[in-house]
Amino acid sequence: MTDSLARILLVEDEKGIREAVKMNLELEGYEVVTASSGTQALDKFSGQRFNLVMLDIMMPEMDGIEVCEQIRLEDTDVPILFLTAKDSRRDVIDGLRKGADDYMTKPFNLEEMLLRVKGLIKRSWSDSEKTEKLGTYAFGDNKANFKTFDAVGVNGPFTMSKREAKLLRLFIEKQGEVVSRNQILQYVWGYDVYPSTRTIDNFILNFRKYFEKNPRKPKHFFSIRGVGYKFVA
Repeated sequence: MTDSLARILLVEDEKGIREAVKMNLELEGYEVVTASSGTQALDKFSGQRFNLVMLDIMMPEMDGIEVCEQIRLEDTDVPILFLTAKDSRRDVIDGLRKGADDYMTKPFNLEEMLLRVKGLIKRSWSDSEKTEKLGTYAFGDNKANFKTFDAVGVNGPFTMSKREAKLLRLFIEKQGEVVSRNQILQYVWGYDVYPSTRTIDNFILNFRKYFEKNPRKPKHFFSIRGVGYKFVA
């Protein structure tokens, strides 16, 4: 895929800035969907697919930091770029810690912004291609398709969630190795607002229900007490 096919969600409450940025992005060949508030942004994000989210921080109803956190609960992969007047070092660090991939302060240089957008979108295509290269994977009588998220387990076909697919991919890449809970949190959630480790335990329980003939005596997904988990094909 090329950059020109990319879709961008631009979230900015100041009409003049929103329209100017939108126009320049469209001149580069991007498809741009706009939102003027945090709640509107989440509504649009939940119903569509985007290759980049560009977020202001200071907005009505819900600020950009909270929007970023909500997006990261649903999608750990889509790049997020903050465009904001909040320019202190602490603001930058907080934005990156909450899940943003990049941070630019207003007023910003147009050419620099377009280069950063291009780089973030290029990386998002690369991440998608890595998933597609894995394609399908079979172990025992089980099969998982990482393009469609369709899987076949001991009880027949089902559809994995995006997060389940990402966690399974991690286990496959680390096959035979012990994967710590911290590794899982970093890889699957990838930012500082972590769920509880109990959430990870529930994912493993689900994997055993999906893929183990006897979940009480697993052959593929093992718990390593006090450390993490191990996958064996």
